[in-house]
Amino acid sequence: MTDVRPLATSHGEERFRAMFAQHHPAIYGYAARRVGRVDANDVAAETFTIAWRRLRRVPDEPATLPWLYGVARNVVANLERSRRRSERLTAKQAAYTGSESAVETAPDVVAVLDRMSDDDREILLLAAWEGLSPAEIGRAIGCSSNAAAVRLHRARNRLALAMEEI
Repeated sequence: MTDVRPLATSHGEERFRAMFAQHHPAIYGYAARRVGRVDANDVAAETFTIAWRRLRRVPDEPATLPWLYGVARNVVANLERSRRRSERLTAKQAAYTGSESAVETAPDVVAVLDRMSDDDREILLLAAWEGLSPAEIGRAIGCSSNAAAVRLHRARNRLALAMEEI
């Protein structure tokens, strides 16, 4: 595979090391808030592995961090899909054997966020937890800054309505 070591030069390695040193804390924090500390290291490691393989495609600053958020978002989505498959299998097994699993209760906001669409939840979390601007959110989720601003506005409205219903 030709893009395993995209920039074998010392410049490529230096660029990657600088990118990792600068952005790893933010990517780890993003992952920890989404999947917990246990899996955050794996998500961050996979994100930077992808960045290394695609180093030539990683945009220069200031667009690097939003690009990394986009990659991390996809890694988290893959992890969550895997978890859902595992949970469905566990539920089928529990239904077959007749056992029950404990249900955890969550605070109101978390419960409302869980009921929101994946897209709404993600855009709200990118704005609130990661502190991204609409332009940066647009880069992270693959749309224009105007579209991201509109989506954020609508998601905030839906969140407010859902919170009123509690």
